Amino acid sequence: MAIMITDECINCGACEPECPNNAIYEGGDEWRYSDGTELKGIYTGQNSGNSVDVNTPNMPVSMDLYYIVTDKCTECVGFHDEPQCAAVCPVDCCVDDPDYRETTEELLNKKENMHLI
Repeated sequence: MAIMITDECINCGACEPECPNNAIYEGGDEWRYSDGTELKGIYTGQNSGNSVDVNTPNMPVSMDLYYIVTDKCTECVGFHDEPQCAAVCPVDCCVDDPDYRETTEELLNKKENMHLI
């Protein structure tokens, strides 16, 4: 599953630099699949199923709070033993997103696709 940031977020920004997939953005910021990944050309998001140019800016998921792009979140599988955003969050607002369930294999596949390892 992916991680989500709840409304309890205090916008401290501690989570953003910890994400190995660059899946966390400040509220109001546009995001790209290519940000912090090795993706080039057209990519099909595993969760959304959308095929997009990886350099195309996408609308912010949230205008007010930090947010996590589900198609880029791997729960740090393949990088760390636990999601680093949750580990550093001072208010415990980085939690499992019940709308996106993925197996460890799916998360590893997503990681490998984004980082071409």
